[in-house]
Amino acid sequence: MTEQIFDPPQIDDPSVTRPAGTRAVRPKDAGALILVRRDGARPQVLMGRRNRGHSFMPDKWVFPGGRVDPGDARAPYATDLRPEVAAMLRARTPEARARAVALAAVRETFEEAGLLLARPAPARSAAGPWREFLAQGALPDLDALDLVARAITPPALPKRFDARFFMADAERLLTLERQPDCGELDEIAWVNLQEAMKLDLPNVTRFILQELEARLEAPDRNVPFVRAGRRALTVTHL
Repeated sequence: MTEQIFDPPQIDDPSVTRPAGTRAVRPKDAGALILVRRDGARPQVLMGRRNRGHSFMPDKWVFPGGRVDPGDARAPYATDLRPEVAAMLRARTPEARARAVALAAVRETFEEAGLLLARPAPARSAAGPWREFLAQGALPDLDALDLVARAITPPALPKRFDARFFMADAERLLTLERQPDCGELDEIAWVNLQEAMKLDLPNVTRFILQELEARLEAPDRNVPFVRAGRRALTVTHL
């Protein structure tokens, strides 16, 4: 595969490359969620623009998501991952950690976009990052998730993520009405795939959109696993 799907680091900018002679940073597990609406003439996806003051991908349009919090491994859920999705996640990740990545994607979508991929449940009190989510009277609906891709950011970067990109139909949301978000995303919008490709996107997000379009036409498509080395890009399948 010759397409450059990761944004190349600016070698002359020390803020986006790790110092010479230092060891590569270990990637942090992360999950992102692509919500798809099919109630119009063309499918739409939810995207948000990151704050320009953010140190990672400022001003770029992305899918809601973020890194795994320790509390994600202990979070309750209404439904579990479907066996085929769980199997792909567990191929190179312990079971508890794999589920935590999926839960992180659901939690971050609520925090950044105010939307709940969940089933109704009695409101409960909790500490940590799940407090606000559980207070809504909801539990995560992991059964709604499909895996679209996995990508690990290049070793030259000072911040690295091992990101799993999930998708779910928007009809599985408790409601399309957004709760107040955390403010990390300056703007949030539903856009069709053609409109999305015209936004200011990270290259990896552009790649994921292309993969999503192909998956909507062929749901049984293999799930790519993309890794960037020092000189080459490796693409295998989960």
